Amino acid sequence: MAKILIIEDDPLMSRMYQKIFSFEGYEVDVAEDGEDGLAKVRSWGPNLILLDIMMPKMNGMEVLERLKSDPTTKKLPVVILTNLAGQKDAETAMGKGAVKYIVKSEY
Repeated sequence: MAKILIIEDDPLMSRMYQKIFSFEGYEVDVAEDGEDGLAKVRSWGPNLILLDIMMPKMNGMEVLERLKSDPTTKKLPVVILTNLAGQKDAETAMGKGAVKYIVKSEY
């Protein structure tokens, strides 16, 4: 079973994502900030990360940079889920290695 790690500081959003993906048969875990997210990546070994950008302690761009600079997590697919709708933000995230940039308010 594929494992999805949701790194999202909004409990309502993370619960919603968790329910949707669990219902579809995925194993899902949640981290409430970037630091916790990085720790869970290393301990749990997800197959996919859904990553918010605006979070406390460590923002999503920092998390993405750390994941992509580490040889053990470099190829791990990361999808950005954010409310930042700017083209520059999307280009920055994609340039840092995200596979997709999704603006929450558009869905």
